[in-house]
Amino acid sequence: MDRKRSRWVCSAGCAGFLFLGGWAGAQEGPAPATPASGDASASSAAIRKQLQEQDERINALRQQIDAQLVQLGAMRKELAQQQSDYRALRHAVGVQELEQQRGGNLGASGTSASTEPMPAPDAMQSVAAAQQPVGVAPPKDARPPEVAPISNQPGVLTPKGKLVIEPSYQFGYSSASQVDLVGYTVIPAILIGLIDVRTVRTTTQTTTLTARYGITNRLELELRVPYVWTGSNIVSREIFTGTATNNVLSSSGSGLGDIEATARYQFNDGGADKPYFIGWFRFKSRTGTDPFDVTTDCVTRCVENVTGTGLPLQLPTGSGFYSAQPGMTWLLPSDPVVFFGNLSYLYNFERHGVWEDLVLGRQYLGTVRVGNVGDASLGMGFALNDKATLSIGYDQSIIGVTKEMGQTVPGSTKVWLGQLLIGGAYRLSPTRTVNFTLAAGVTHDTPDVLVTVRVPMTF
Repeated sequence: MDRKRSRWVCSAGCAGFLFLGGWAGAQEGPAPATPASGDASASSAAIRKQLQEQDERINALRQQIDAQLVQLGAMRKELAQQQSDYRALRHAVGVQELEQQRGGNLGASGTSASTEPMPAPDAMQSVAAAQQPVGVAPPKDARPPEVAPISNQPGVLTPKGKLVIEPSYQFGYSSASQVDLVGYTVIPAILIGLIDVRTVRTTTQTTTLTARYGITNRLELELRVPYVWTGSNIVSREIFTGTATNNVLSSSGSGLGDIEATARYQFNDGGADKPYFIGWFRFKSRTGTDPFDVTTDCVTRCVENVTGTGLPLQLPTGSGFYSAQPGMTWLLPSDPVVFFGNLSYLYNFERHGVWEDLVLGRQYLGTVRVGNVGDASLGMGFALNDKATLSIGYDQSIIGVTKEMGQTVPGSTKVWLGQLLIGGAYRLSPTRTVNFTLAAGVTHDTPDVLVTVRVPMTF
């Protein structure tokens, strides 16, 4: 009995212990599973590979951006150079600073835009260096282009604070023939009377010293001091004599000419296909030898008596009248040429109490007013290379009649003068240029030829 009770107690104890252990396990829950060490290593390697690939792509993009920024900087530098060359092209055919061979200015030779290839991406600079400004933008050039001069009115004004000294020499030659018929005709083919044939050949040489100074970049003043030598040969057969021998009368004159002062002002900033306008005002003195101060070969007034030749024994070197001349010069750059022109009006002030010197005394003329002059010219200029330029143009003038005491002088009429102009310039140095101008008369009263050589020097 005791043995059976002991077995029952042991069985009941074991059952109770198992019951309590199962209940405690249910309260704690199942234990987590422990992963294998091989799976953890594979996951870490995949993550590192993805990070490395992303770093490589970022570095590649960064290098590409660096290369593009450096290329942009180089293109910006080339654009700045091309803009500088283009501004030089607007100067088209002048005597100062030509920066291109095509339609440029004639003062100095410039360089063309770079034609070297872009650097390779592996030679690119850093982003910070690439983003720095490359070079200095060229200043805006507001001056008009300069062309080879074919008149006394230059297109480009003298820069502020600069002085231009321009010595020049001009040679002129003209000839004119005059035939006077004194008598009457029986029929249109037969003349009864005398024929007076007269040929006048005149040579004029003028040396001028011109000084121009730039007050501002838009305003300049000019002073011209000429010295004139002129000679004339008149071949004629005296009227009423019936002689078959030609007579020659020679006369000459030399001395200071009429000093002139001119002010010029640039009104606007032009550009490519935009005109420049320059207004100017010239005042001419009468410092030269007066035409009324030279002796005329007449016994009395030549228009009333044919005794004597009626010609001056000494030639004047000035006009004898004060003059004022307003004008306008315009220039239109149109690559590869520059078109230009002038409009002006010369007003001669009348003189009072004028006397004329004759061989046998003096003759009173009273109030004398010489005809005014309207002038217009048109031309174009272009560059041949970086040193030489060429200009061609045409000048047309009309001179009014001359009056004495309010009456038109007998034989005085309006005169039309036309000249074909050809000019060239060659740059000797950045501050010195040689200009050449040829003017050929295309109307009867215009001088046959005028040749002018100028050497402007900038200081």
